[in-house]
Amino acid sequence: MSNSVVTGGSDSVVTGGPDSVVTGGRPSEVLHSDAPRDLTATVDVVVVGAGLAGAAAAAALTARGRSVCVLEAAAPAGRHGSSHGSARIFRRAYPDPFWAALTGRALTGWRDLEARSGRTLLRLTGGVDHGAARHPELVAQALTACAVPHELLDPAAATERWPGLRFAGPVLFHPDAGPLDPERAVAAMLDLARADGAVVATSTPAVWIETTSDAGPGSRSGVRVHTPAGTVTAAVAVLAVGAWLPPVLDALGDPVLTARVPRLDVRQHQVFHLPRRVPPPAGTVDDWPILVHQLAPGEGGTGPDDADSLYGLPGGRDAGDAGGIKVAEHDRGIATTAATRDGVVDERSRRRVRDYVERWLPGLLPEPYAEASCLYTNTADEDFLLDRAGPLVLASPCSGHGAKFAPVVGELIADLATGAAPIPRFALRAAA
Repeated sequence: MSNSVVTGGSDSVVTGGPDSVVTGGRPSEVLHSDAPRDLTATVDVVVVGAGLAGAAAAAALTARGRSVCVLEAAAPAGRHGSSHGSARIFRRAYPDPFWAALTGRALTGWRDLEARSGRTLLRLTGGVDHGAARHPELVAQALTACAVPHELLDPAAATERWPGLRFAGPVLFHPDAGPLDPERAVAAMLDLARADGAVVATSTPAVWIETTSDAGPGSRSGVRVHTPAGTVTAAVAVLAVGAWLPPVLDALGDPVLTARVPRLDVRQHQVFHLPRRVPPPAGTVDDWPILVHQLAPGEGGTGPDDADSLYGLPGGRDAGDAGGIKVAEHDRGIATTAATRDGVVDERSRRRVRDYVERWLPGLLPEPYAEASCLYTNTADEDFLLDRAGPLVLASPCSGHGAKFAPVVGELIADLATGAAPIPRFALRAAA
């Protein structure tokens, strides 16, 4: 019999308004697409969503011998979600040893994924963290506790090493940081899943999800996921739908489950590509580090009253032939939803980033030549949501820092789907 039904039509899972606005950069790679006309299947696990989390889960599950069907409403790593583009941050500099240690597992996972797929996905250029609110000395203590190589520099030494950046106060450097390519990563993980037998259905939204159980002793729960192309039946469904998770949870109509889910805050952020004053010589590798700069109120950030956190990294394909640096604010997104985000870059953010670059990044010209919007799905404490409720695995590795953990997140989702307990700090709240 059916225990619960997710309704709300395709909009509850698929639509997100216009694609993000991207101007000036090189178009992103086109990933493999397969929109089936007839999809009727019975598998161990159905994965809803083919961004980084869903693709990583599919690759991990098929590697363990599980049969998998992946449903993606649009295109894998599409611009309606949070896994598009060519540049995300990998770094190990966290003040919390829990996260610093987890980055070690993630780095091993990235290298394993590269070896299995034959693709380069992560390039280490090193990372620098500075700013009074960043507390570089405390971050250094966490890295020491996790045996992560690093060093503390004074501003003069840091400026000599990176003349395109300006520093105030101590600067933390760690070599295990660099840009990763999310679209190529999604393509690699889905290709591995396909090679292990997964069905990957793109342009195939999940429009109705039932959780089911057979009557009688020893009955087992499961799911039926209805799509325009047919129905997929599985023992477990992984909901890796990014910013669409709040409306999907609302549509479930399960107040007990909803009460156990932490509040998920969806925000549209803006990213900007700025040209180098002196571009790297042709044929050389860009050594611009991953930059994280967290300023205390009044320290000269993008606003006079609030702490500001900004980041910068090489932009990859998105930067186009100019080879620019991607710079953005981490904390100043605009509240929205997956369905209502407009993709229009906020002029206030553009102005604040321009002012920041003029003051702190002398190696860049302050006028962006390309820009885009993206979605963050945040929890209040920036922890992930990775847990299982009956036949549903809720997978929201969120809060603007989940991309770097994709390979290990895939393994954690696979653990949940095959019966393991969650990591306590990623778990649903206790039932009332």
